[in-house]
Amino acid sequence: MTQKVVQSDNFVIGYNQEKPIVADLIYSEKNEAQPVVIFCHGYKGYKDWGAWHLVAKAFAKSGFVFLKFNFSHNGGTFENPIDFPDLEAFGQDNFSKQMHDLKQVIDHVIEEKKPLPKVNTSKISLIGHSRGGGIACLTAYENQAVDKLVTWSSVSNYKNRFPKGKDLEQWQNEGVYYVKNGRTHQDMPHYYQFYKDFLENQNRFDIQKAAQNLKQPFLILHGENDETVKLEEAHNLKNWCQHAQIKIIPNATHTYNTKQPWDKSEFSNELKETVDESLAFLKNRT
Repeated sequence: MTQKVVQSDNFVIGYNQEKPIVADLIYSEKNEAQPVVIFCHGYKGYKDWGAWHLVAKAFAKSGFVFLKFNFSHNGGTFENPIDFPDLEAFGQDNFSKQMHDLKQVIDHVIEEKKPLPKVNTSKISLIGHSRGGGIACLTAYENQAVDKLVTWSSVSNYKNRFPKGKDLEQWQNEGVYYVKNGRTHQDMPHYYQFYKDFLENQNRFDIQKAAQNLKQPFLILHGENDETVKLEEAHNLKNWCQHAQIKIIPNATHTYNTKQPWDKSEFSNELKETVDESLAFLKNRT
């Protein structure tokens, strides 16, 4: 008998400096408490990007409550959670805010707040893509409520991604630098507060330290042909966390051969393999 799939879209979990954390939830109706997967998007990403909705349905059909959300300052709004209508919020984003957002989401699950069904609060797993993989790794280290960790195309170092030399000096002097979004053609601001926040908290934002001290089971997935985050970053994570498992997805790009928008009803082969590997790892309770 096929179980009914229940979906709740665009509800607010909490706020961060008056910006909402907008989330989606999907699960199969069951009487027993179900394990939870929280999905963290990456830089210039959002919960509704590309094929993430297909990922959510695959996890729900496999017995997981799947929660994906927008970081509060990712540039989306409650009215328009897709793309970046609020560039001012995007410019005010930083890692402290993202860590705070993810903690609020985890707390929402632990407290079993609506619209969550009955959940197994001892089985909360994180999946983080790209920059969100770093946030997920740091959070798993800090928060023992996290049972398992999976990263997709994750970064292994934040410091290396900031401007250097004259570019850094110019950023400090001008207070902002812009990155062109190739798809939306927006000039996306990054205010200097982003770097100041990192400097003030760089010990906390040390992904290497977090990976070296992780207690939870950890699966590292990365595309063989990742054009955005080098493959060596996956190997860095594995070297730092000896008990971690690693799987390189053949022919896969940074987004596993999918794009925004994704109008097909099926995964790419590369994303299907990524989802299958993730499910197998999360279902293995050893």
